[in-house]
Amino acid sequence: MENTKDTSILYANDLSVAYGDKVIIPSMQVFIPKGKITSIIGPNGCGKSTLLKSLARVIPHKTGEIVLDGKRMSELSSIEIARKMALLPQGPQAPAGLSVEELVSYGRYPYQKGVGRLTQKDHEIIEKAMKETGVESLKDRSIDQLSGGQRQRVWIAMVLAQDTPLILLDEPTTYLDMAHQLEVLELLQKLNQEEHKTIALVIHDLNLAARFSDHLIAMRNGQVLFEGSAQKVMSSEVLKAVFSLDACIEKDPWTGRPTMVTYRLINNQTD
Repeated sequence: MENTKDTSILYANDLSVAYGDKVIIPSMQVFIPKGKITSIIGPNGCGKSTLLKSLARVIPHKTGEIVLDGKRMSELSSIEIARKMALLPQGPQAPAGLSVEELVSYGRYPYQKGVGRLTQKDHEIIEKAMKETGVESLKDRSIDQLSGGQRQRVWIAMVLAQDTPLILLDEPTTYLDMAHQLEVLELLQKLNQEEHKTIALVIHDLNLAARFSDHLIAMRNGQVLFEGSAQKVMSSEVLKAVFSLDACIEKDPWTGRPTMVTYRLINNQTD
């Protein structure tokens, strides 16, 4: 592997995860490089979301060790973890009638003490998070009144208000049209480049993954088959092994990144 625990903000060794008797991840070593955008790709049911939830300690792992920012997660409290890592799950739901500013303020929960009143610093961080995600003008609007793209930016503002060096996102572009997908990914890229956030996300669109990611992790059947730069992972050989696809890969004239122009199934096999 290209990365090591010394250059990673989050890594797991000998990680295994199961739902009851069904093993999803038999044994895995995985690294999330610090200061980068990492995309986790792979066919449906290969364990991408399970991996992300396990790394975030949302679901327990059977064996293995997860290290966050140089410390074993098993030795960290929930509050300590919440101050180092934020997770945006797939399709999050907000209570009915909640305003944008109220939802974003939930990100300050790990820092509240006593009766949980927001401090001046909390309000400043909330305002900054809304401004950076472009939802400041919507702060008094109800979440229910927003479009899908606006709503996703508000959720990202909430995890940004959590003020963690690491942000995990599970399929943040699902159900969004192409323009809103670009809007969300450009926002994440901005947070990475300007706020120095380490970002790891599960994503299905391979071209978007290659365009916006510094590092790709390609999974199949609960295992990491390939990992590395977009130039290394976004290749016809890798896509054949991971997705059973015969893919035509060319260089994007705008970004210089590899992009999939067209593809077809190999022997009509699907995963």
